[in-house]
Amino acid sequence: MVGRARVADPAEPSESSDPVAALLAAAAATLRDPGLVVITGAPGSGRSTLLRRLQESFRGTVYAGGGLAMLRGVPALPLARAVRVRLPVHDPALLAEAVRSRVRQGLLLIDDLQWADPLTVAALPAIAAHCRVVISLRTPHRLPAEAEKALRAAAASWLSAPPLPAAAAQALVQQLAPAASPATVADVVRRAGGIPLALTTLARRAAARKDGAPDPGADGSGLAYAVAAALADLARPARTAMAALGLLGRPAQAALLGEGVAELAAAGLIDLTDGVATPLSPYVAEIAAGLLDRTERVALHRRLAAVVPPREAARHLAAAGASGEAYTVAVSAAAATNSSGERAELLLLACELPGVVVAPDVRLAAASAALVAGRPQACLRVIGGAGEPFEVPPAMLPTAAVLRGEALLQTGAAGAARVAVDDVPDDAAPEIVGARDRLRLLGLLGADRAAAEAETARIRARHGDEPAHLGLRAALAAVRAASRTPGWEYGLASAAAAAGTGGDPLAARWSAWLLVETLAADGRLGDAAGAAATAGAACAADLAYSWQTRFLAAELWCTALRGADLDDVTRRAGDLTDRTLPAIARGYAAAAASLAEADGGLLASARSRLGEAGRGPAAAVVDWVSREAAWLDGQPDLASAAPETPAPPLLEGLRRITAHWAAYDGGRPGPDGAFAALGAAADPPAVSQTMAAWSARSADAFGPAADAWHDVARREEVRCLLAAGVLDDSADRAVPVLLRAEKLAEEAGLVVLLGRARRALRRHSVRRDTRGRRAGDELTDRERDVLKLVAKGEPTRRIAGQLGISRETVETHIRAGMRKLGARTRTEAAALAMENLT
Repeated sequence: MVGRARVADPAEPSESSDPVAALLAAAAATLRDPGLVVITGAPGSGRSTLLRRLQESFRGTVYAGGGLAMLRGVPALPLARAVRVRLPVHDPALLAEAVRSRVRQGLLLIDDLQWADPLTVAALPAIAAHCRVVISLRTPHRLPAEAEKALRAAAASWLSAPPLPAAAAQALVQQLAPAASPATVADVVRRAGGIPLALTTLARRAAARKDGAPDPGADGSGLAYAVAAALADLARPARTAMAALGLLGRPAQAALLGEGVAELAAAGLIDLTDGVATPLSPYVAEIAAGLLDRTERVALHRRLAAVVPPREAARHLAAAGASGEAYTVAVSAAAATNSSGERAELLLLACELPGVVVAPDVRLAAASAALVAGRPQACLRVIGGAGEPFEVPPAMLPTAAVLRGEALLQTGAAGAARVAVDDVPDDAAPEIVGARDRLRLLGLLGADRAAAEAETARIRARHGDEPAHLGLRAALAAVRAASRTPGWEYGLASAAAAAGTGGDPLAARWSAWLLVETLAADGRLGDAAGAAATAGAACAADLAYSWQTRFLAAELWCTALRGADLDDVTRRAGDLTDRTLPAIARGYAAAAASLAEADGGLLASARSRLGEAGRGPAAAVVDWVSREAAWLDGQPDLASAAPETPAPPLLEGLRRITAHWAAYDGGRPGPDGAFAALGAAADPPAVSQTMAAWSARSADAFGPAADAWHDVARREEVRCLLAAGVLDDSADRAVPVLLRAEKLAEEAGLVVLLGRARRALRRHSVRRDTRGRRAGDELTDRERDVLKLVAKGEPTRRIAGQLGISRETVETHIRAGMRKLGARTRTEAAALAMENLT
C-alpha cells in the first residue's frame, strides 16, 4: 500500500514515560538516512501497530507490504505488494534494484517477514543499502540461521516491541470492560503481560461475562491462532516447556521445564532470571497448554505432579484423570498444611473427585475445614443437609450432626441447627457433647433469651463454670454479652483469644464476630470497627477469605455509620461488592456504600445498590439504610413502613428515629402503631435521649441528645441539631444550633442534611453564601461527564473505562469539579453538579 504520512501527534506520551514512544523515536532517528530497522516481538505484541505508527509519522511516501502465511512460497510477494508492480524474480540483484528505483527517498515497510520467501529476505540488505526499510519479524520464526545472520549484519537497529506499561494496559482493559472490578482488571493485566492483543482478547471476554453475552473468544481468538502458528516454529522441547508454564500457572525453575527454556528465552516468550522462567504473558502460556492434545496434556500433568509440591501435585493428578492418586496426595497434603484456607481447598478437592470412594473420616475432616474457612455451603455439600445426609458409620453420626448444625448456624438457620443436634447423646465424646451444647445455646440465643439463660444453667451444671470445650466457653461469653453482663467485652475477647491459642480457630472467629456485632449494636462503632479490622487481618493471614470479607464489610459499615471518610467508604465498599462474598458480607458492604452515597446526595445510586443487596443475614442493616435513603429522598411514607425484621438495639433505635422524622415531614404527630411498641431498656444512651426528645417534641431536649451522638455517629448528631432548630420558633435560639448543624454536615460531606440545615436557616432569613460561579469557574464538558458518572455511583475505574481516559485524569477532573463547586467530597460535587444541570 502506498500512502502519504501524517505528522506525528505532539500530544503523544514522552519517550521517558512510554517505551513504545522511545522505540519509535529510536527507529525514526535511524531512518534519517537509508538503513534497515528490524522490529521483533512475540505474537500479539503490536509489531504491526508499530509499523503503522511509523508510517503515519513519516514525512514522505510509504510503501507497505508484507508476507502472507498461505503464500509464503510466492517469490518476492511481500515486495510486490509494497510497490504494486511485478518484479523480476530470477535475480536477487535485479530485484533489489527494481525495488530501490521505486522507493528512492520513501519508506519501505515489510510486515510479518517470518512469512516471506527466501528471495525477499535475501534482497532486503541490498535494498536497505540505498533506501529506508523497516521490517517486522515475529519471534519465534523459521528463517534460516544464515538469513537471520545476514539481516542482523545489515540492520542499523534491531528493536524488540516493548510490552504496554501497566498504566496503559490497565486503561485499555477499563476502556474495553468498563464494568470490570479492580480484581478482574488486575488479573487481565497480569495474564496478558503487556501484550496488546492478549489485553484486548481478555478484556472483551471479561466484558462479555459481565454483560451475560456469549464469550467472543470461546471458539478461538486471533491471538490463539497467532500463538499456535508461532509455537509451531519452536522445537518440541520448547513447546512442551511453554505448555508446562501454562499448566503450572506460575513461574518455575528452568530445570523443571527441561531443555526448551533457552529457546523460549531467545524467542522473547519468557524471562529467565536466576534460573527461574517466567512467561511474559501467562495467557500465551495458557494457550500453549490448550494446544496440547489429550494424551500430551495428561502426560505433562503427570510429569509435573512428580516434581511440584504435594498441594499442587494433587490438582495435576486430578486434571490428568488419576482420581485415586489425587485423592491420596490431597489428603496427605491437607494434613501437612498450616493454612485453614488451603486445608479446606485440598480436602474439598479430595471429596469432589469422580469415581473415588471418600473415607468417612476424610469427609468429616473436609466439612470441618470448610467451616473453619467460613464456607458453610461447602460443608453441607460434603456431608449433606438436614434432609439428605451422607451415610457414615454409627460412631461418627454425632460428629456429622454437630458439623451439620454448625454449618446451618453459619447460614443463619438457628432453628435448624438446634434440630440437627437433637439426637446427639449425652454419652458421646466430651468434645462432641460440648459442641452440641454450644449449638443448642447459640441456637436459642437469637430466638429466646430466657430459654438461653436456662440452658446456660444446665450447661454450667454439666461442664462447669469454665468448660474445657473452647467453643462452649465462647458461647457462654456470648450469652453474657447478649444480656450485657458487666465485663462481657472482656469475656468475648478473652474467649476469642483462648480459642485462637487453643487451636479452635472457628470458635475464635465466632467470638470475634459476636464481639463486633455486639459493640456495633450498642453504638460503640469505633471499637467495633477496630475489632473487625484486627480479626480481618488474622483471617487474611490464615487464607480464610470468607471470614476476612465478613470482617472487612462490618468495619466499613461501622465507619459509614459514624460518618467518617465517606468517599473512602464508598470506594472500598464498592470494590468489595465486586467480589464473590458471603451473603452477610455483601449486605454490610452494600449498606455501607449506600449510606455513604445517600448522605452524599447520590440517592439513585444508593437505591440501586440496596436493591441488589437482597435479603439475608444483614437484612436489618439493609432495611434501615433503605428507610433512611427514602427519607433523604423526600419519601416519608416509605421511610415509616412497618418493619418486617427485628434489629439490634442501635439499628432498632435508628429505625424509630427515621420514622419520627418521616412523621414530622408528613405533618403527623408521630410514627404509626408499628413503631409504638418498639424500644427497650437496652437502647444505647444516645438513642434513649433522642427518643425522649422526640416524644416530647422538645427543642431543648435535642441539644443533650446531639452531644450524646457526638462520638457515635456524626450524621445523627447533625439530625438532632436540625430537630432542635426546626422545632424552636425563636431565631435567637434556633439559628446558632442550625449553624452548628450546617458546619458539621459540611465538614462530614452530608450533602442532603446540609441542604436541610440551610433551608431551615432561610426560614430565619439567614442566607448562607455558597461558592458562586465566577469567570473561569464553569465546569468543562469533561468535568460534567465525569461528575454525572460519579452521581450514578460509578467508581473511578469504570469512569476511566467509559470515557477512555486514565484513572489519574478522572481524579483530576473530580478535584477540579470539587474546587469549582466548593464541595468537600466527590459525592457532594456530583450532587451539586446534577443540581446545576437539572
